[in-house]
Amino acid sequence: MRIVLIGAPGGGKGTQAKLLVEKYGIPQISTGDLLREAVSKGTPLGMQAKAAMDAGQLVSDDIVLGMIRDRLSRPDTDKGFILDGFPRNTAQAESLDTLLGDMGKPLQVGLLIDVDKNVLVKRLTGRRTCSSCGQMYNIYFSPPRIEGVCDKCGGKLTQREDDNEETIRKRLDVYQEQTAPLIDYYRRQGKLRTVQGVGEISDIFAAVERILASLPGTETAAARPAAKKAASKKKTAKKKTAAKKKTGGSKKTTRKKVAAKKSGSKKKVTKKAAKKKVAKKKVAKKKVAKKKAAKKKVAKKAAKKKVAKKKIAKKKVAKKKVAKKKAAKKKIAKKKATKKKVAKKKAAKKKVAKKKVAKKKAKKKVAKKKAKKKAKKKSARKRR
Repeated sequence: MRIVLIGAPGGGKGTQAKLLVEKYGIPQISTGDLLREAVSKGTPLGMQAKAAMDAGQLVSDDIVLGMIRDRLSRPDTDKGFILDGFPRNTAQAESLDTLLGDMGKPLQVGLLIDVDKNVLVKRLTGRRTCSSCGQMYNIYFSPPRIEGVCDKCGGKLTQREDDNEETIRKRLDVYQEQTAPLIDYYRRQGKLRTVQGVGEISDIFAAVERILASLPGTETAAARPAAKKAASKKKTAKKKTAAKKKTGGSKKTTRKKVAAKKSGSKKKVTKKAAKKKVAKKKVAKKKVAKKKAAKKKVAKKAAKKKVAKKKIAKKKVAKKKVAKKKAAKKKIAKKKATKKKVAKKKAAKKKVAKKKVAKKKAKKKVAKKKAKKKAKKKSARKRR
């Protein structure tokens, strides 16, 4: 089973590749991983790639193809492989076909995981990662219970700098220009198979399985042990029949041999039974240990959730206290302002009252003066 995965960024190629590795027991070959491995090990190709990257240049196709050749020469790729991240254009696809043809390992399927552009934008812009445990979320499709807080450990969720809509749309445009022509390339070869990458992951993988089931030599990793057991049983049966044919002589000797075989087989059976018991005990112990570990994990998660909830509750309480203090301060300020207004009004009224009193007094004085003048005039007339 020799597959190349095709699809836009965020289409789910990585997820499906992991499931394929688990199911069929074939390796996933990522050019990014190959580059990092070659550079870290200091291989000749890795040194060439590092020189190109240090100079700010792209790693040439010849170097990448050389790394792929080295990786495919390992025995774990004899039953198949999954190429992810290469080829990215038709020129690379042609070079890859030539390489695989020389190695006797031509591609069988170009598997396209097709997703609508708007869905891809939501998948990529909605990605959030826990800064503590690395758990992934999507605010549109698989949001956390509390916004910005990890369900597992209560850590802070962050967004990658390049996960903004403008950058993502540019990346998708580049994919459309360079990589999308690969679809026509593999369609012309009759190798293209398409799966809609929307919905439950298990449903998408089931569709992938249906496609791969039609390929010759498809065999899951889970089915191999059963096949090996069947083959070993056939071999033992053949050996027994051959031994019966070869054995000759008297019936007594055959009886003795049969009795010896029976006694030996009984011993073997008892030994096998003892081994099985020991194995069962080990398995039971492992199960108990796993259950304990699982319970501990659940308890830790629950404790972390409690801590996160407490933190959130404390924050809410603190916010409420701050809000109450602000409200109390506002009330006090309003009371002071109203008191000042009342005091001003009272002072203004007192002033007005004083002015009125002063006016009355002034009028009385004027009236007294007038009365005195009149009295003087009268007395002066009487004297005359």
